[in-house]
Amino acid sequence: MLRLLAALALALAASPALAAPSAPAFTARLLDGSGSFDSRALIGKKVLVVRFQASWCKVCAEEAPAIERIWQKYRGSGVEVVAIFVQDTAADARSFLAAHGATYPAGLDPKLTIANRFGFRGTPYTVVINKRGEIAARIHGRSDEARLTRALDPLVKPRPAKKPPSRRQ
Repeated sequence: MLRLLAALALALAASPALAAPSAPAFTARLLDGSGSFDSRALIGKKVLVVRFQASWCKVCAEEAPAIERIWQKYRGSGVEVVAIFVQDTAADARSFLAAHGATYPAGLDPKLTIANRFGFRGTPYTVVINKRGEIAARIHGRSDEARLTRALDPLVKPRPAKKPPSRRQ
């Protein structure tokens, strides 16, 4: 009986159904003309924050300074922020970025091709993807700086080293 329970526990622990969902890969042409952003290039290297927003979204405009602060704070810690402007024009998206002093990469998704693969339900929508390419957090609507910090900190802070067992004699 114990062997059966141990085998069942092992099977459940290894079950992919219990793992975090994998993020869909995507490519977006960057609005600054520097090329394309390919999310697959970051797997195993960086944490990714994907911010679905729009130039016409009032909440996106209110939160723009916080997203820039997150980008500046975490970029040296292995975090990449990319904005995906949905149902927008390139000119309006560029104007939004300039007006808010945004320096993080940004692309365009006018027909929601990328957004719908992430379960998009409206702007703003923020997805945090860990280094393994798994979705670590989905934030529908407002995503204040503190909330993003709580999602990012565990993904970028090194885990404490395990101490070897003490030898008692």
